[in-house]
Amino acid sequence: MRVLPLIVILKGMQVSQIIPALLAALSVATAQVAASQGGSRYRISVDNAWFYQDVAGRRIARLTRGALLTGRVTRNGWIQVTLDGWIFATSVGRSDRPDFDLLVARAPNENLRAAPAGPLVAELSQGFGLKRAPPDSTGGGGGGGGRWVPVTRQGWVQRSALAPIADVVSTRTADTSATDSTQGGPTPAPRTGDSARVDSSRAQPVRVTTLYRAPDGPEAGTVATDTPLRVLSRNGEWTRVQFEGWVKGGDLQAAPAGVQVGVTAAELRAEPQRYAGQVLRWNLEFIAIQKADDLRPDIPSGSSYVLARGPLPERGFVYVLVPDSKLPAFRALTPLVTMTITARVRNARSRYLGNPVVDLISLEGGTTP
Repeated sequence: MRVLPLIVILKGMQVSQIIPALLAALSVATAQVAASQGGSRYRISVDNAWFYQDVAGRRIARLTRGALLTGRVTRNGWIQVTLDGWIFATSVGRSDRPDFDLLVARAPNENLRAAPAGPLVAELSQGFGLKRAPPDSTGGGGGGGGRWVPVTRQGWVQRSALAPIADVVSTRTADTSATDSTQGGPTPAPRTGDSARVDSSRAQPVRVTTLYRAPDGPEAGTVATDTPLRVLSRNGEWTRVQFEGWVKGGDLQAAPAGVQVGVTAAELRAEPQRYAGQVLRWNLEFIAIQKADDLRPDIPSGSSYVLARGPLPERGFVYVLVPDSKLPAFRALTPLVTMTITARVRNARSRYLGNPVVDLISLEGGTTP
């Protein structure tokens, strides 16, 4: 609060004027402090963004595109942010450094997720320092069954890698039920509460904002200011919306019969029951052929599966169950090639890591990276 200007303003006032003015100034200052403490929400808008220990300092973690952060302080082209999330309890150990409670113990790195078995937020290297966080402060809804630990850490991110999350405001609708039935009659006075009535099923962006396929999923485009939206549901800070528009028919390609295209892993995690058993076509990045073990209870023990990244451009993992007769086609692929598959969803999110598990139907081919 600025004390001197306040004293100058109050000087010469009568006592009856001073008290209201002082209360008004205090209320303004309190509101400003409260606003500054809340911070602004940002989303990582680029690939391979880095989390820095200090402005232009050492890079200490790689952030996932779409990850949510809270920004508090701005310095030149940098924003100080708070990194929140959940990590496996067995992947951290007690810290011997006074400024941290925990250190990442797993080598070479471990994943930080937005919720237990939720979307990926960052990759933390061994020795990365963390503080314990209250379960409700990380946005994961609490819980974790003791296998997950809520953690937090402050650092810096370049402003160019962040996109502010736009607010969405509801539009107000007039109550026309009370209009005068007699033509030319006087307009009745609005009833108490009519002017504040809000249609919660209608909304519009207050600024140009990004449209996402699913919470924490890939970007689908942008929505212009004042675009009329229909609100379908709300989940925490996310609002599911619908709007109508037109495109040229020549820009469209019909999806194969019975096959869904363009479905993201984030959509599967958001609505696992909806996609169970559905047939999808995905572009994936081939990594390796592996054998299922006890850490993959969603896959029959001893079965062969392909570990892949995707569906592109997402960077999460996908488990593709492959019959023995089709393994030679995958053995001919080199790591990191892009392949197109058609598969049926066995489990939209695996038990421990939340990755999709699918049964291969066909491999359309791989291309050199």
